[in-house]
Amino acid sequence: MEGGSGPYNPRTVEEVFKDFKSRRNGLIKALTTDVEEFYQQCDPDKENLCLYGFPNESWEVNLPAEEVPPELPEPALGINFARDGMQEKDWLSLVAVHSDAWLLSVAFYFGARFGFDKNDRRRLFHMINDLPTIFESVTGIGKRPTKEKSAVTNNSSSKNKQSGKMRGSEPPMKMSKTPPPRDEDDSLDEEDEDEHGETLCGACGDNYASDEFWICCDMCERWFHGKCVKITPARAEHIKQYKCPTCTNKRPRT
Repeated sequence: MEGGSGPYNPRTVEEVFKDFKSRRNGLIKALTTDVEEFYQQCDPDKENLCLYGFPNESWEVNLPAEEVPPELPEPALGINFARDGMQEKDWLSLVAVHSDAWLLSVAFYFGARFGFDKNDRRRLFHMINDLPTIFESVTGIGKRPTKEKSAVTNNSSSKNKQSGKMRGSEPPMKMSKTPPPRDEDDSLDEEDEDEHGETLCGACGDNYASDEFWICCDMCERWFHGKCVKITPARAEHIKQYKCPTCTNKRPRT
């Protein structure tokens, strides 16, 4: 899906970088100056929606491309489903992260298609890396004072050692479709929290918490807050095989 009169295929490193910047400007506009309009267009009651940025620096919220495979890599599906289940700034940050990933995939798709060699790819990456990410632009993280940044750097070695000891090396065990049962023994609650602390919601990206209802997709095996996918514990009891919004809307390849 492309804005303008027709497909645009940049062929040199400079052209791909220009395409990257233009799409990036359109996406930043959607998530900052045009954020109210963007928020309204991402209605959770609609089908899977994507946020597109175009080479003319415009943006659009629309359904994913129907052709398989698509002409270009597609943005994240279903950004609208998590809108009302999160704080607005957290939801915008999540969309920004997915938009950054999409921009990189489009840029290096062009690089692969037009035969960029090792030096071309490296040069393209460095040109892109000199720009703030969409996430940094939306959240303002890239504008933090230098003193704060240096303070974090000074303590990085000790913190890394501590975090390395605290994190478990084994993947989290699977949870049931209903909330974990409350035990009178507080130590069991703490153990459950530690065991699943690394599990992230496939919609909002937040960590597992024992006091929240979660559900697992039987297709992609990702976990979701019930509130993010609009599933209650009572409804989950009657679901034999749960499919998340992304898996539900996947079109079979023909």
